[in-house]
Amino acid sequence: MSTMQAWVHTLKYEAQDIISVELRPMPGETLPVFEAGAHIDLHLPGGWVRSYSLANDCRERHRYLLGILKDKASRGGSRSVHEQLRVGMTLTIGAPRNNFPLHEDADHAVLIAGGIGVTPILSMAQRLQSLDRSFEVVYLARSRPAAAFIETLKALACPVHWHFDSEAGGPPDLKALLAQRSPKGNTHYYACGPAPMLDAFEKSCAELAYANAHIERFAALEVKAADDARPHFTVELRKSQKTFEVTPDTSLHKQLLALKVNVPFSCEEGICGSCETRVLEGTPDHRDMVLSASEQASNQAMMVCVSGCKSARLVLDL
Repeated sequence: MSTMQAWVHTLKYEAQDIISVELRPMPGETLPVFEAGAHIDLHLPGGWVRSYSLANDCRERHRYLLGILKDKASRGGSRSVHEQLRVGMTLTIGAPRNNFPLHEDADHAVLIAGGIGVTPILSMAQRLQSLDRSFEVVYLARSRPAAAFIETLKALACPVHWHFDSEAGGPPDLKALLAQRSPKGNTHYYACGPAPMLDAFEKSCAELAYANAHIERFAALEVKAADDARPHFTVELRKSQKTFEVTPDTSLHKQLLALKVNVPFSCEEGICGSCETRVLEGTPDHRDMVLSASEQASNQAMMVCVSGCKSARLVLDL
């Protein structure tokens, strides 16, 4: 995974516990092109590496805009952003990756943002507007003061359904909201936000027979080991010419860290895709939330931060 340097141009209060971070390229450089829905890795003070969605218009080449919530359960990443970043500071960032792509040729798009999940949704809305495509936004938040980028969305002058729990007397009936937005031809539905909202979104789309439903999670769901996953297996790293054993007392992730293998770990939860590794031999036990069902079935790649193995031997392109 390629990295580059960028500097912090602006830090701005956006909402309760949310700041935006605007990154600019170093003098004489430009930032890599990105697609709506993409995210980048930030290499933060304290050694943390965390993934954050890009919120700005993907036609922009002079900046990346991130919206970052200070998570009360932060393991250090978002706390580092809020407490240690300063304007003018130089950071290492990863190249944009997109696990939440936008289908730009859809007849209509319904973009559902839950809290800080508005960041990729905002980029998608700007992209669809620039293409003059049909779309609408559903913005769900606990309260108006906790909702970031409200004014930016209003400036787009696109259809937005606002729901603030504190004003509506409770959380929304997501299935009812979706039912009001029945498919218009080839309609695609996108949702990003907290896990309970995404679980309700997937359940509701299934019940309403909405086939084109897409989500991005900021926190991983627990994926248990498969019944035929092996507690003990051998791993060969073809490029590094190293071989080691994974036992019930350790994991593939821990062994790679101990050997200081050059793998760009970020989320370490199987949701960002940074540690995707090519599989040369063997059958992984996939426990990530990035690869599609068909990609997992092909066994050509795996997320080595969370996955295990179903075969006695696993050969990786590392």
